[in-house]
Amino acid sequence: MRDVAVIGVGLTKFGELWDKSFRQLTAEAGSKAILDAGIGGKEIDALYVGTMSAGRFVGQEHVGALVADTSGFAFEHIPAIRVESACASGGVAVRQGCLSIASGMNDIVVVGGIEKMNDVGGTSATGTLVTAADQEWEAFFGATFPGIYAMLATRHMYDYGTTREQLAQVAVKNHANGALNPYAQFRKEISIETVLKATTVAYPLGLLDCSPVSDGAASIVLCAAEKAKKYTDKPIKIIGSGQASDTLALHARRDICTLESTVHAAKMAYKQANKTPKDIDVAEVHDCFTIAEICAIEDLGFVKKGEGGKAIDNKITTLDGSLPVNTSGGLKAKGHPVGATGVAQIVEIVQQLKGEAEKRQVPNVRIGLAHNVGGSGASCTVHIMEAM
Repeated sequence: MRDVAVIGVGLTKFGELWDKSFRQLTAEAGSKAILDAGIGGKEIDALYVGTMSAGRFVGQEHVGALVADTSGFAFEHIPAIRVESACASGGVAVRQGCLSIASGMNDIVVVGGIEKMNDVGGTSATGTLVTAADQEWEAFFGATFPGIYAMLATRHMYDYGTTREQLAQVAVKNHANGALNPYAQFRKEISIETVLKATTVAYPLGLLDCSPVSDGAASIVLCAAEKAKKYTDKPIKIIGSGQASDTLALHARRDICTLESTVHAAKMAYKQANKTPKDIDVAEVHDCFTIAEICAIEDLGFVKKGEGGKAIDNKITTLDGSLPVNTSGGLKAKGHPVGATGVAQIVEIVQQLKGEAEKRQVPNVRIGLAHNVGGSGASCTVHIMEAM
């Protein structure tokens, strides 16, 4: 198996992008990544695009072909593959691109992630997102993802003493980071008091504990590591790639506070990279809700199970902490266009490892991790990257 490197990245702004279409967002992120990599269309062997539900959000299926067409590659006849794994669609698309290069089938691939969620109303968006839950055992009975993660949060509070204030601190931290990110949907700091007083969505989660409905796209260019120096003097090697699944319904799990898909995807990635959680300098984790970040840092092995809330209290995960988490602002502040999220996480880690994260740059980083979850944890990818 060959080593794989990232040689180019591209990102659109995340937010309510009424003046940009699905096609425009795709073209913007893709062209930025291709220009960053300095490659031509004839050098691209394949396109992979992660999107959860373009058919429901914008009425467009056959997204792989659309992306190839919109990117100007229709006449190059490059194979284009659409990848879907709910909110982990982007992360799975990255993994598929990595595997195609590692196998020797391809040398250079472009991986994109895209979602335009604001073209439908809030009720329709919620209904579309809940298709990623178990329709028979959850959605049929009225469960939504805020409700499902609220159950997880309530149990975590009961089992481990996690507090409402600790949840709020996750949102405060990520908004502070988002305020430094020019691509973030929310570039405004907030206080704990503001989070605690926000409208309750599903107890104990308030409005500011939840990631927003977002539009946006992200793209990366992957290359066989042995050829990466031809295109950039700062290639970032993907040294570990893991993916795992779990039960679709929350109630069928051994412990609803543990996302086993995260645990097993992380084990796979750590083993491949020959690293441990202690080796990670910076991480982007899937904070679709504040409790999700707390569970993620536990399940990834950064802290012991049940100590995620204490880690927040001790400011371990802040920009100046021992392990900065969600330097981009995370899904909470940067935004969560679901198909784009996993790719955008890779973009942030690449920028951190190259020293190009500007005001949110973490000093002396060598190894970064990106963690992308589908639904309430039925699917998950973990990628570990290192500056070459």
